[in-house]
Amino acid sequence: MTNVMILGAHGAMAQILTTRLLNETDVTLTLFLRKASRLLPLASNPRVTLIDGDVHDTAVVAHAMADADIVYSNLGGEDLDAQTQSVVDAMQQTGKQRLIYISSLGAHNEVTGKFGEWNEQMIGAYLPAFRKTSDLVEKSGLTFTEIRPAWLTDNDEVDYEVETLADGFKGTEVSRQSVADFAFKVINDPSTYENVSVGLDKAGTAGDKPSWY
Repeated sequence: MTNVMILGAHGAMAQILTTRLLNETDVTLTLFLRKASRLLPLASNPRVTLIDGDVHDTAVVAHAMADADIVYSNLGGEDLDAQTQSVVDAMQQTGKQRLIYISSLGAHNEVTGKFGEWNEQMIGAYLPAFRKTSDLVEKSGLTFTEIRPAWLTDNDEVDYEVETLADGFKGTEVSRQSVADFAFKVINDPSTYENVSVGLDKAGTAGDKPSWY
């Protein structure tokens, strides 16, 4: 039985993904997060192992991923590169290979025009860490899928298009459910989207910024 380790398991997309994996597959889950008590309702599920830990502690991460076949990272923040380096080190120490991780639009300077300028203005403080993360994962030797979502909504919909780095970004927004759906599909067929970076957005949302700004 496949075991999926989810890092940053309290995040909104991680929780959507967790629910779908439990409801629609037979995988077992290792859920890693600070304050595992926040997911206490899952503690009694025989297919779930909750791990309370700090992702910066590589030894703890390595121990937690002992049974993992696939690692999904929902981590973020201005030190994402440091967090991801710890995850990569743990995977290399334990011989794990398959990594799926959430990144950001703009992580490769691929968002152009007025939307690109607006995006840089809004999340410029975070982008250096995302760019360093992309670089270190590419050089890690792991088999990775980088997911770069457009600006996230809580819309109750699965509606997205997949874009390459060469495509840039056609749309400005995408739902969290859509991002979780893409991750769900890759987890179910991990031979897809190997060693590529994909952008996700909802068709028809092109503009200078997301609709709610």
